[in-house]
Amino acid sequence: MKRFFNELWCNKLVMKTIRAKISVILIAVLITGSCKKNVVINEKQAILFQVDFVNYAREYVHSGFIIDNQGRILTYNNPQTWNFPDKDFILKENQVRENLRYCLNTGKKITKEELEKYASHIKNISSSEVTASKNVSADEGSIEYICYQFHEDSGIYRGFLIKTEGDFTRENLNFFAKKVISWLKNINDTLVKK
Repeated sequence: MKRFFNELWCNKLVMKTIRAKISVILIAVLITGSCKKNVVINEKQAILFQVDFVNYAREYVHSGFIIDNQGRILTYNNPQTWNFPDKDFILKENQVRENLRYCLNTGKKITKEELEKYASHIKNISSSEVTASKNVSADEGSIEYICYQFHEDSGIYRGFLIKTEGDFTRENLNFFAKKVISWLKNINDTLVKK
């Protein structure tokens, strides 16, 4: 009889230990699963997004806006000089600084949470394919939606095309690209309405 109670007591002890371990694991999963990852925006990366419009029909027009690392919306309108990204959408750090000198602060600012939300999509967009360029119109000009990654070691900004509209169309095939485009268009609408 004594042996029976010893085995019963040992089985209860084992079951309690197993329950305790399972409880600890479940709590750990719940805590880590519910934590929201915060995107840390590199303070040395001056620009994150750009919407750029160029039209050579009738008269030359070049305007757009930039969203910087602080969420400020900076506009430009026919700047005297401008450093356009090369065919691979690359700009050097000094070129970005020069461009920013021709920008005006609108006084409008994206909240930190909103900026982090959309900046978190840059990595996904950067790794996705872009459709081939398709001519759909004439004399409308071109509007490009671009996001940037900054490579601190080389001082290079690598741009990634999210979408082109106007005379030619192209678009990034990433799922998040549509969300970023919608967001940038909403910002553009608020700037145009003034």
